[in-house]
Amino acid sequence: MNLNQQIGVLTLRLLLAFIFLMQGIGKVFKFGVENVYQNFFYGTYKDLLPEFLLKATAYYTSYVEFLGGLLLMIGFFRNYVMYAFASVLVIVTFGHGLVEPIWDLSHVMYRAILLIALLLLPEHWDRFSVDEVLKQKKSDIGFKN
Repeated sequence: MNLNQQIGVLTLRLLLAFIFLMQGIGKVFKFGVENVYQNFFYGTYKDLLPEFLLKATAYYTSYVEFLGGLLLMIGFFRNYVMYAFASVLVIVTFGHGLVEPIWDLSHVMYRAILLIALLLLPEHWDRFSVDEVLKQKKSDIGFKN
């Protein structure tokens, strides 16, 4: 396997992980999820969506960004994290579209491009990850996927 392919996938994974992680850190630790909910979700969408849905979405997206960023950074539960990230990007796109036409896609597009690239590239190219180490250990002791 080509080292450039492995480093390319690692770079994509780390970039995506750090973008989501830093967003999550800001929401969870800097602002606090309740403040994010009150100031961004409730304040913007209170007339458009039910309060329970707004609160659930604020907490879901904040913690998926934070915890998913950590997990993707080390390459643990890689696919599940990326599926969760995909759901966050769909939610964000829908939410922004509810308020106004989406002319500025910068809040979604870069993350979507990185995510889709990782989803489309062969998984076995992602050699520098906890998932790959665990897969190798399983194969060393005779377990098959």
